[in-house]
Amino acid sequence: MNTLQQESGAPTAASAAAGTGSAPQPSPANGAGTVDGRSARWDAHREERRRTLIKAARRAIHQLGSDASMEDIAANAGTSKSVFYRYFGDKSGLRHAVGAVVIRHMQDTIAAARQGASEPREGVTAMVSAYLQMAQTSPNVYFFATIPTDGDTRPSGELSGFFNSVTAMITEPMQQLVGDPASPLMGYWPTAAIGLVRTAGELWLQAPADPNKPAANAMAEQISAWLFDGVGQFISPAAPHQSVTAAEGKS
Repeated sequence: MNTLQQESGAPTAASAAAGTGSAPQPSPANGAGTVDGRSARWDAHREERRRTLIKAARRAIHQLGSDASMEDIAANAGTSKSVFYRYFGDKSGLRHAVGAVVIRHMQDTIAAARQGASEPREGVTAMVSAYLQMAQTSPNVYFFATIPTDGDTRPSGELSGFFNSVTAMITEPMQQLVGDPASPLMGYWPTAAIGLVRTAGELWLQAPADPNKPAANAMAEQISAWLFDGVGQFISPAAPHQSVTAAEGKS
């Protein structure tokens, strides 16, 4: 299973340094080739080191919690806080870097989940299930990457891009279901659906373990039912009358 505390595939330092194509190399006679080669190796080393620190940070946050301090993250990673500040600037920068990796990983997984769906509702349910299962592998990493703390000024580009992308993914099956791409419903439902999925999903993640807590697949089915069927099927016909009576103070 894909997990949020594990690093996803990334180019090796060697491939990053090598580049592509067969452009002529600067003549070593004037020393340019030596300088450029040394610079490329240093850039590759820094990028590899940065990826290693992000991976270590994800592991530390998974173990320590989403509110772990930079000092605790660095200690868990076996290095000093100054190293993390050198590579990421501050905690907001680290959150930005971790979020970029985690959100891209989730986006790829969700996109893959809908590929096998044969009808719109099945596709949406599969995407919701993938989202919940990914987040469940490490709620600490998920919340660290997606929910800025007070005073965090990091841009929300990755997160906004993620939800915009998922909104586009569920717009397509909804258009198939409605049968009218120009329907006013398409201007509201996909974005509202993302709000419901995220809010319900995060409440589910934060709920303590309990025999009655639904598994990820069951929760995905429930969220899908709310999206497509509404809550009317769960309300007793007597409930509206009872609520009015109570509001009016009648016995």
